[in-house]
Amino acid sequence: LSVNSPFWVGQNTGLKGYRLKVFERFPRTGIPDSFESLSEYEDYCKLLVKTGCIDNAKKIWWDIRLHPFFDTLEVRVCDAQSRVDDTLAIAALIQAVISKLHKLLHQNITFRIYRRRLLDENRWRAARYGIDGKLIDFGKEAEVDERSLLRELLEFVSTEVKELGSEKEMAHIERIIREGTGADRQLAAWERTEDMKAVVDHIVGETYEGLILP
Repeated sequence: LSVNSPFWVGQNTGLKGYRLKVFERFPRTGIPDSFESLSEYEDYCKLLVKTGCIDNAKKIWWDIRLHPFFDTLEVRVCDAQSRVDDTLAIAALIQAVISKLHKLLHQNITFRIYRRRLLDENRWRAARYGIDGKLIDFGKEAEVDERSLLRELLEFVSTEVKELGSEKEMAHIERIIREGTGADRQLAAWERTEDMKAVVDHIVGETYEGLILP
């Protein structure tokens, strides 16, 4: 949903979210392992500090992590968005998902933990195809159209969206599904002009969209 980096050094990479591939060159990136408890995670961080790998847990750059100083859960997998409404919509979706999972956890509903190797398959597909591809439903052992999965996710968190009062922000996700992601719009600008400067102008124009300027 957030893919917005199809180009690298002026070239079409063939991926809609190439930033992930660039970031993978660094250590401690990607999808984190599953930890049984907070103390297990803290022991892991202490080991890295003790052995000189890092000086603090801010040097852990996973797709999702606990911030060591702010006591926040950071979702870092997303590309930066050009349009402010896209940013608000994706943030609202993440907030609703976390709220839903927190509620289920307190209802003693457990989650199936899938192997990281399986999750990486979907991560790759998301980076490659954005919302135009298919992801693997591991429970059904089948491919599912990503737009269908997004709408399932929206239904899954619909109650939380109302509780959080984020209906306005979430409504914009339908626009992304309908019109395409930031990467789709960049690629469309390139296909119209074959001019990278035109792509940059497009990004600048989208950055101003929805802003109230003096």
